[in-house]
Amino acid sequence: MLIEVQQSPGRGRGVFARTAIPKDTVIEVPAVLPLTQAEQADLAKTHLNDYLFAWDDPAAPELDQVVVLGLLAMANHSGDPNTILRSRYAERLMEWVACRDIAAGEELTFRYRCELWFSPS
Repeated sequence: MLIEVQQSPGRGRGVFARTAIPKDTVIEVPAVLPLTQAEQADLAKTHLNDYLFAWDDPAAPELDQVVVLGLLAMANHSGDPNTILRSRYAERLMEWVACRDIAAGEELTFRYRCELWFSPS
């Protein structure tokens, strides 16, 4: 396995490279669960709301957020991320890809596509 969850100093949990990961490597391809507006409203009352991902499927615009079923859900935000996300709408999958070489032990980050509810470090 390329990645593991560890404590990220000052950030809680995060995802870290267990080994060097070359640029363009697909790190993980987790399934996603698209949510209706009613389901999103229910989750907004819980801590799980912090773990929803934007989902811009043109075939189902009403399902604009998803729960990601993988370690990607534990990854932290960065304004200068080392990974990117690619939505595979028809398959309901999220592809997590290294956008540069990542060193062993380095934390994997991506840019959150929402208004941040915390002060970035």
